[in-house]
Amino acid sequence: MSVVESDAQGRLQGIKPVAVIDIGSNSVRLVVYEGLMRSPTVLFNEKALCGLGRGLATTGQMDPEGVERAIKVLHRYRKLANQAGAKDVYVLATAAARDAKNGPEFIERAEAALGCELNVLTGEEEAKYAALGIVSGVYSPDGIVGDLGGGSLEIVDIKDDKLSGGITMPLGGLRLQEQADGDIDEAQKIAKKHISKADVLDGGKDRVFYAVGGTWRSIAKLHMEATNYPLHMMQGYEIEYEEMMSFLDSVTSLDEFEKETLKAVSKNRRILLPFGAATMQEVLKKMKPSKVVFSALGVREGFLYSKLDKEQIKEDALLAGARELAILRARSPAHAQELADWTGDAFEVFDVKEKGQGARYRMAACLLADISWRAHPDYRGLQALNIISNGAFLSVSHPGRAYIALTNYYRYEGLRDDGISAGLAEVATDKYIYRAKLLGALLRVLYLFSASMSGIIPKLALEKAGKGSDADIYLCVPKELEDFIGERLLTRIGHLEKFTEKKIEVKIID
Repeated sequence: MSVVESDAQGRLQGIKPVAVIDIGSNSVRLVVYEGLMRSPTVLFNEKALCGLGRGLATTGQMDPEGVERAIKVLHRYRKLANQAGAKDVYVLATAAARDAKNGPEFIERAEAALGCELNVLTGEEEAKYAALGIVSGVYSPDGIVGDLGGGSLEIVDIKDDKLSGGITMPLGGLRLQEQADGDIDEAQKIAKKHISKADVLDGGKDRVFYAVGGTWRSIAKLHMEATNYPLHMMQGYEIEYEEMMSFLDSVTSLDEFEKETLKAVSKNRRILLPFGAATMQEVLKKMKPSKVVFSALGVREGFLYSKLDKEQIKEDALLAGARELAILRARSPAHAQELADWTGDAFEVFDVKEKGQGARYRMAACLLADISWRAHPDYRGLQALNIISNGAFLSVSHPGRAYIALTNYYRYEGLRDDGISAGLAEVATDKYIYRAKLLGALLRVLYLFSASMSGIIPKLALEKAGKGSDADIYLCVPKELEDFIGERLLTRIGHLEKFTEKKIEVKIID
């Protein structure tokens, strides 16, 4: 059987890929996304550490060897973007290209290599797009965004989708290392001098600092490794202020870390870690946030977010991503949506009051409840847990991600914790573990009632029993669906009873 491109069912239909080429002071990266959408999925991703900004602080020029390497890389990236079928190719350049004396010459050669115009971002634009990257990937953000690149640091205040006070400073990792001639104490002084003038940070006390950029993400990776954190997911990783400050003390020297721990960070990134740590320390000292939240999204994603239409922007990124995966992998996406709608009323019957983001997480768990059905029955729970805990979902905290993943593990494996689920249970709060088990128990009942297909669930109802009844809760089933009731279904209802300590009775209604 021959296979053609149109046979591919693992991608969403009706959209075209878009590509972003990001020319930074340290790295040059190509990212091809599945399409211009609220929750973009990466189709292809490649990075080259060209070091364009090396020597910029002392010579005012981009590194000649870095320039030659970057031009070759850009030739290749254009070919790859075309091969991936990218409808649009956006090329962004940051600090090195805008600040270097030989920047105009490089831009001319880069545009010739790419066959398209290169967009050299101002510092203010870079800050704006970094902040929009946070808007695109964090639910209702409130704090200060810091984007540390190789050549500059951008800072901007953010409240939901409102941005203010965007500034740029020459404190990128490469530039700071060169300005300080490799001396970390001198680097700290330079960073302090610039950051002390960053008045935008004064409004960040007890709010969140959102950390963007490869060097800062590497610091988070090191923290995960050093603390044996069970969920190796960068997006949304949080560290409390005091713990972060203490950890940064260690990173400025790296002497306290074992070799195995340091392997979490590539050698190319490792050399800049102390300088990134010194800069973050000075930022946090001035801001005094409640915590630091790390983001895998930044300027590229923020730029694409700015291209979305109003309807796309209104979408919930978490639910959009979950619905897309349901379309690609569930037996019936319509059934998944029915579960999301029905279980909200069911939670109220069980006296679960969803405040904040709880309802979003429950709905996402339902939308993702059938994505592993093609796996062997013995491994469906494990596959669902792995896909969800490691998936590129946006606008979800780590406890929320654990809630969603555990729900679908319990849905297959039963309401028990074991060696597989224990790590995620550490990340989830007690509240979310309870809800995951309740929702998992409900899904175990509902899937037996519906054969995983739409049309049945909306006809069922849960209601509290009145006084004088032997039951606490009735599962109301229309007479036309009476034949769906069987021994295995009643066993699952018994499991739900045992977990909730509520007597549940099936009531046939006309």
